[in-house]
Amino acid sequence: MRRKAIVIAATVLAIGATSAGIAIAAGSDGEKPITGSALAKAKAAALEHTGGGTVVETEVGDDGAAYGVEVRLDDGSEVEVELDGDFNVIGEEPDDDGADEENDSDDE
Repeated sequence: MRRKAIVIAATVLAIGATSAGIAIAAGSDGEKPITGSALAKAKAAALEHTGGGTVVETEVGDDGAAYGVEVRLDDGSEVEVELDGDFNVIGEEPDDDGADEENDSDDE
């Protein structure tokens, strides 16, 4: 009887831990990277728009755009290029995500 109670308790704990992990994952910022052929098209469109640079991050469905592509320019600044579903540029904005982190690490 005691063994059965231990197995049941362990099962309940395992289910609870799994549920908590799923809730944490679902509660994250929801950034989903672009994949497949869409990734190549989005990178090409963003780099053509910026005139070069390095793609540092991509995401699907970003702030009303179908795709968002973050590009680090040759001067070190970063911009986020917003694309529609046909990979046309619909916007661009400076990307300062993590700028405080970079500045903080320089102070150490």
